[in-house]
Amino acid sequence: MKNKSETERLYKQLVKRFVRWANTRSDIRGAIIVGSRARVDHPADEWADLDVIVITMDPEYYLATNDWLENIGSPLLTFVEPTAAGDEMERRVLFEGMLDVDFSIIPKEKVQQLVQVGIPPQIKAQIANVFGRGMFVLLDKDGTIAQLQGFISATEMSTHRRPSQQKFLEVVNDFIYHSVWTTIKLCRGELWTAKECSDAYMKRLLLQMIEWHASAIRGWNYDTWFKGRFLEEWADPMVLKGLQNSFAQYNEEDIKRGLLATIDLFRRTAMETAERLGYSYPIEADECVTEWVRKRLSEK
Repeated sequence: MKNKSETERLYKQLVKRFVRWANTRSDIRGAIIVGSRARVDHPADEWADLDVIVITMDPEYYLATNDWLENIGSPLLTFVEPTAAGDEMERRVLFEGMLDVDFSIIPKEKVQQLVQVGIPPQIKAQIANVFGRGMFVLLDKDGTIAQLQGFISATEMSTHRRPSQQKFLEVVNDFIYHSVWTTIKLCRGELWTAKECSDAYMKRLLLQMIEWHASAIRGWNYDTWFKGRFLEEWADPMVLKGLQNSFAQYNEEDIKRGLLATIDLFRRTAMETAERLGYSYPIEADECVTEWVRKRLSEK
């Protein structure tokens, strides 16, 4: 079990070293802590990582090299991957003591453009996810972050809007289609591909429906967080019960069982959501596909 006070002390030391070093770097124009270590609602526990957004005029240096990390701590390993939004890159680092730090490297010109032009509607929800739940400014050499905070404060927190009938049906039809696709993979003996679809792709569609379901019941300002965070707190009890049986072990019979449980949970959640929204639901297509899936799986 981690010692929370000791972990917090080590992270604070790391942050102090980062700020001291970043102040010597002319290309680093700002830095912000986001995530649980900047949140009041669901703040950091002893397992929380540290998320730092670095605003720089030389992003390539921090993505192409890792020698700069020695100025901050003793890295055990590091790698580069896309940010959660997928539009920028981040360097993830595991420092000595199992300190997990995520440096999102953001070009200065991109932040400046947001300040000058404003936040495009298509990325408002993305910004709300990153900044709206809490942020702690470490550096703001040009005052750009202070300007950006004005836009952030005006961004609505809720990231789940009432879907249109068309958008609702897109998700439903996508899910039903992949019920067939996954069954075909199972019939071919492609267990990895079938499980990946059932327990990853189809679960993402299920999560979208779970979010809509919760909002349709509780109101569209109801906080469903993002990417399943704290789902156990905000999802309907029926959903939580159904999820207990929807994930599978890596064997043919259990993947079949998990797939059918996922189909059943999605249908119940989607039909209740459709009823709440006054939308149509493709019940005939659903029943036809489900009957076919059950028949093929029973023959396998």
